[in-house]
Amino acid sequence: MKEIVLITGASGLIAKELAKKIGNDYHLRFLTRKKKQDNEYEWDLEKKTIDESALENVSHIIHLAGANISEKRWTEERKKELIASRIDSAGLLLNTLKKKNITLKSFISASGINYYGTETTEKIYTENDPAGSDFLSEVVVLWEKAADDFMEQHMAERVVKIRTAVVLSEKDGALKKMLPPIKYYIGSPLGNGKQYMPWIHIEDICSIYELALKNSDMNGAYNAVSPQHTTNADLTKKIAEVLKKPLFLPNVPGFVLRLMFGELATAILEGSRASSQKIQDAGFQFRFPDLKEALKDLLKTQ
Repeated sequence: MKEIVLITGASGLIAKELAKKIGNDYHLRFLTRKKKQDNEYEWDLEKKTIDESALENVSHIIHLAGANISEKRWTEERKKELIASRIDSAGLLLNTLKKKNITLKSFISASGINYYGTETTEKIYTENDPAGSDFLSEVVVLWEKAADDFMEQHMAERVVKIRTAVVLSEKDGALKKMLPPIKYYIGSPLGNGKQYMPWIHIEDICSIYELALKNSDMNGAYNAVSPQHTTNADLTKKIAEVLKKPLFLPNVPGFVLRLMFGELATAILEGSRASSQKIQDAGFQFRFPDLKEALKDLLKTQ
């Protein structure tokens, strides 16, 4: 009998790609706002409702739900939404499991590499380092606390938190947004360009989730980040190289980004490095540890 895995955030990039990777080994179910397929189940965070049949006989939950951090300006309302979409959704799952007296083998939660704060320094952060003190750090700390509640309340045998870097995919996310300006000769680094951009190839992040699912020794937080560190300027240049496009324009000044994005600009203009050693020690081997090779793979049809 195949184990049942329930995935939240069904419409997101990682959920879609992960489903292709593990679909043969597990029975997959998805939580979504509007059911379209037989293996999809509806939930509504505002109404605090969930189709409880989604949880029948479930062994593992992969919790990927959460509003996009960089989609809109961080108004006070948006900040509340960013937190609630992660914490309230986990709470709804936890309470429903308790109500139905279901204990999971594992609860695997998305998390953010922003746990350590958005500050450009020479430090390379490990999972043992404390959290930062900015808004994104606050979001991630609360996010991880909601995940840890599953073990603390004995509703999961283990909890794994995947502190995710910028996921590179030509289908969505940061890379997709960076492509058009570079293609049309108006691409340029942001701010001074020296801010680090922790990154990971979409295939590698999905493989990390697969490992977390299958390796019962994994527990706690893991940095899901390529071992090769890069800056915003270097990423921009390498995309241009792979696309065979020149970069003419000067860097976009920081004050322009602050005018455009408000507090969100901090996440664009600052960035830290993080170590991937712990996930490698757990047995993970990156297929795309090198940025240029990762970009060549992703942009081969561009």
